[in-house]
Amino acid sequence: MSIALEADRLTKTYGAVRALDEFSIAIPAGGVFGVLGPNGAGKSTLFRIALGLVRPTSGSARLFGAAPGDITALRKVGAMIETPRYPPYLTARDTLTMLALESGEKDADIGGWLERVSLTHAADRATSGFSVGMKQRLGLAAAFLTKPELVILDEPTSGMDPAGIQEIRALIVDLAKREGVTVILASHQLDEIKRVCDRVAILSRGKVVAEGGVAELTAGEARLRLTLASPLAPALSVLGARGEADGADAVLADIPRGEAPAVIRALVEAGAEIVEARWREVDLEGVYLKSLGQTPTAATSEGAA
Repeated sequence: MSIALEADRLTKTYGAVRALDEFSIAIPAGGVFGVLGPNGAGKSTLFRIALGLVRPTSGSARLFGAAPGDITALRKVGAMIETPRYPPYLTARDTLTMLALESGEKDADIGGWLERVSLTHAADRATSGFSVGMKQRLGLAAAFLTKPELVILDEPTSGMDPAGIQEIRALIVDLAKREGVTVILASHQLDEIKRVCDRVAILSRGKVVAEGGVAELTAGEARLRLTLASPLAPALSVLGARGEADGADAVLADIPRGEAPAVIRALVEAGAEIVEARWREVDLEGVYLKSLGQTPTAATSEGAA
């Protein structure tokens, strides 16, 4: 399997702050890989080191097997790290033309990319008058302009309205699935990661605390919630360590799905009057909070048993 971005025991300190702490990851080429974490988790620092913009304190990073700053590797990469900035006197079209010339891309489809990020109407306006969302759109066009194999996007929908966010998400998925571009998407928005990513790494305090596919990360997190018309004591007695009260009239059973019929039968035989049985799923939000050492306040979806 080809590796697009790899870090091995990567550490970066700023004084007493450890932005990355013995950080290791291997992000495969292909699809959309989400890097999820709160502000300060180390997402931007990882990308800056991989692109050769920042030197690590210790450890190493590689892009397509090459050291940070390698020109051959960098020509395969497009990136937008945090909020982009442009010469204020240049128009959107001028900005992309300048970047295409700098990269050696003589046949860049500047008009096409302005259209794909919905900036055709502002193509010949100076970027000094652009909103944050418009600057983000122009940054996306710049990242994809040279037809890279890998695109690194750091909070790409920051400052956009809901319609713009949906539009950019669709563009990212389309590029990954139809054009084979590998996308590494950093965000602290759970919904964004859930909707577009194939795999996810959750970062906290400069370390990877969880990694895998969304389905893989949430597998085994379901619990059976039983609403009762009778006292909870008999049900809790049958369930033992695998059960806990969930309010005054329900219990949660931490059991595999295959055991549900036998458990329900045992509860009924013990005198429990079951009104409803539903599977309570912990989605990516629950996994995220659990990985950060926080307790999910409630399940995010339920389904009938």
